[in-house]
Amino acid sequence: MLFIFFKAVGSYIFGFMQTFMKQGLTTFAGISILSVADANIYITQTIIRSILLSLPFLLVAAVLAVVFDMAQTRMSFTFSLLKPDFSKLNLIAGMKKLFSVRSLFDLLKSMIKVAVVGAVIYSEIKANMSGYSQLIDKSVYESLLWTSQMVYSMVIKAGIFLLAFGVVDYLYQWWDFERQIRMSHQDIKDEYKQMEGDPQIKSRQKERQRRMAMLRIAQKVPHADVIIRNPTHYAVAIKYDSQKDKAPRVIAKGQDYLALKIIEIAEANKIAISTDPPLARGLYASVELDQEVPEMYYQAIAEILIFVYSKAGNKK
Repeated sequence: MLFIFFKAVGSYIFGFMQTFMKQGLTTFAGISILSVADANIYITQTIIRSILLSLPFLLVAAVLAVVFDMAQTRMSFTFSLLKPDFSKLNLIAGMKKLFSVRSLFDLLKSMIKVAVVGAVIYSEIKANMSGYSQLIDKSVYESLLWTSQMVYSMVIKAGIFLLAFGVVDYLYQWWDFERQIRMSHQDIKDEYKQMEGDPQIKSRQKERQRRMAMLRIAQKVPHADVIIRNPTHYAVAIKYDSQKDKAPRVIAKGQDYLALKIIEIAEANKIAISTDPPLARGLYASVELDQEVPEMYYQAIAEILIFVYSKAGNKK
């Protein structure tokens, strides 16, 4: 990019240098003895004009560096790299990095780039061998122009290759970075533990909850009036005390294994069991333990209780 910029403003730069040299030669042509003051003036002008001449290139280089850097890092800013890191002074770690696979790969890339750029320069010089002998008959300006055109051609050809090589290398570096930051199986397990808790602890908690549920079932189910089941997946124990409760109450409930235990305990204690899948699912999902059943279930439970009481010969 800098060489393309140089080609665009090359004539202006050459004219600027030519004017400056003419002015200097004209100024000192008639001076037999150069004073310190005149020398200081000339040196100061030279420095100022050199800065003015190089300033556009410095600005273009700075802008290009910032733009391409931001494009590669996706406009990511960080000051962490400015912090002193004494671990980088570790000789052993440095030797490991020096002889790592990545270092060898970077060395291979550098060798390929040097070889290709060298081949481009060699082929360009060889193709223009006939032009060197003609430089004797050319003026200084024509010689400089011919040489600059040849150098420009070298740089453009090498630059095209380096650009293509850089794009491929960037895509590879991107893929390699994404691969390296990919979580391992252990990382996934650790993150799962942090988010969901340790599986072993959760397992112990579930086991403790199951024991407490079993203890409650063993205590409450023998006092139930009826068990409503579906037929093995859900089981709900209902108790109704007309002296204390306004409506029947759920005193125990369970799903799958716990449902089978409720039924087993109920059969052992001769508790009435009614099979009503919709009612069992509805009570299990909507009614908590020791909570009275909602009004929407009054009719269905009342019919079951009446049937159970009449069958047992009790009236409540």
